[in-house]
Amino acid sequence: MEQLGLVQALILALVQGLTEFLPISSSAHLILVPALLGWPDQGLAFDVAVHVGTLAAVLGYFRKDIRPLWRGWTDSITRRQMSHEGQLAWAVLLGTIPVGLVGLLAGDWIEINLRSTLVIALATIGFGLLLGWADWRHRGERSEYQIRWRDVAIVGLAQALALIPGTSRSGITITAGLMVGLSREGSARFAFLLSIPTIFLAGGLKGIELLQVGTSVRLDLLLIGMLVSAVSAYLCIEAFIRLLAYVGMAPFVIYRLLLGALLLALPMLG
Repeated sequence: MEQLGLVQALILALVQGLTEFLPISSSAHLILVPALLGWPDQGLAFDVAVHVGTLAAVLGYFRKDIRPLWRGWTDSITRRQMSHEGQLAWAVLLGTIPVGLVGLLAGDWIEINLRSTLVIALATIGFGLLLGWADWRHRGERSEYQIRWRDVAIVGLAQALALIPGTSRSGITITAGLMVGLSREGSARFAFLLSIPTIFLAGGLKGIELLQVGTSVRLDLLLIGMLVSAVSAYLCIEAFIRLLAYVGMAPFVIYRLLLGALLLALPMLG
């Protein structure tokens, strides 16, 4: 953390904010950018800070949806009344279980064995092609409020694949949403709602690890990283959902193919 400078903090926070919710793999970018610029690892504390920023962004964007979802969820328990909002709230909670279990059981193994440039490059390309195929062949018209329990299971299991670096959490959940018949916007909105408990859990685990390590931090850089990632992520979510109906997934698929090729070329770049 001591080696982290202001420019590096600004750029990495911006990269995290812009790539966390686009279907283009934030892990691929957080490896590519430091590798190309010759930067040292930014440190666990900074990772926690930018995760808090992206969590704040998605909570801020869905602030008008969260209260009805909470009310619907509590009514489903206290009054045994299941509304569309209650069903969606349960879908978000249940859909988070697979990634949470796999993360707890195999997270360390994945971090040690799969966090290589080759794996990230191949996942970026492979899951990018799958996203394009799902958008082309399986796109439906249902919104996130019309999601079925079988759909929740499929999307939730797909989200667990995001633990493979390069997959893109938003990318694989949007892909699964499209494959079960949700619309582009419905798939994206459900993917972003799923990110709330997922980022919270991931950030919480990183926070616990940070407390155990007890490393020194620069509070000013952490606050800058949190703010930049929050603002950029919020703007990114809004722009992405607005543009989906017009551009579809093709630009992101093409970008992933180019990004994967560049990652494969990294050894030659050195």
